[in-house]
Amino acid sequence: MSWNPDQYLRFAEPRLRPAADLLARISGEPGAIVDLGCGAGNVTRLLAERWPRARLQGVDDSAAMLGQARAALPGVDWQCRSIAHWQPDAAPDLIYSNAALHWLPDHARLLPRLASLLAPGGTLALQMPRNFLAPSHTMIADTVRAGPWRTRLEPLLAAPPVAEPAAYYDWLLPQAAALDIWESEYLQVLQGPDAVKEWTKGTWLKQFLDRLEGAERDDFEADYARRLAGAYPRRADGSTLFPFRRLFIVLRRG
Repeated sequence: MSWNPDQYLRFAEPRLRPAADLLARISGEPGAIVDLGCGAGNVTRLLAERWPRARLQGVDDSAAMLGQARAALPGVDWQCRSIAHWQPDAAPDLIYSNAALHWLPDHARLLPRLASLLAPGGTLALQMPRNFLAPSHTMIADTVRAGPWRTRLEPLLAAPPVAEPAAYYDWLLPQAAALDIWESEYLQVLQGPDAVKEWTKGTWLKQFLDRLEGAERDDFEADYARRLAGAYPRRADGSTLFPFRRLFIVLRRG
């Protein structure tokens, strides 16, 4: 899937908050840090500010996102590589991943593999959305199944990609000297018309829109927006409240 940095960053502040919350739960002074799935680099900047002497690498498979990241932070080692098959040149002290790993399958293998790549005593810190059963996402499926695009788009529908927190505990505990897992639900206050549609348009919705063109794409967006209006009504002050659940994991390797 191609990414649009401008669309993604329309809601930069609420997207940044869980990244900062995750960062606040990491201790120590890592010498080598990898931001896995770094996107446009707005979170990588926080890592650079927190540990200015660390060797910092940002890895992402979107050239468009990395182009924006390089312009903002030229001192970082930016790597355009698949995060699914990423291997470090040397074991890092911190692997940090914000809102990226839910795009990859088989977390029962993926996350223990990432933990195994750490230096002894290193930290794996990650955050993933776990909002896939909320109307913002289930109404994408409703829209897919209700229109003439169903045959083309229905194969994209899948089960929620992020498991229950207890599953991650079981998968990661064998490699952990310390393991902290928690969830937070943010009451995001979004501005502008069709705010929740515009939010998902920068992430989960995009894979569906990319397969439509012209009037058909417009019709899909309009149908989805109508469905969302009842679930997330715009309030008298012009804002839209969008509750959003996220899963956090911080593992320290033994």
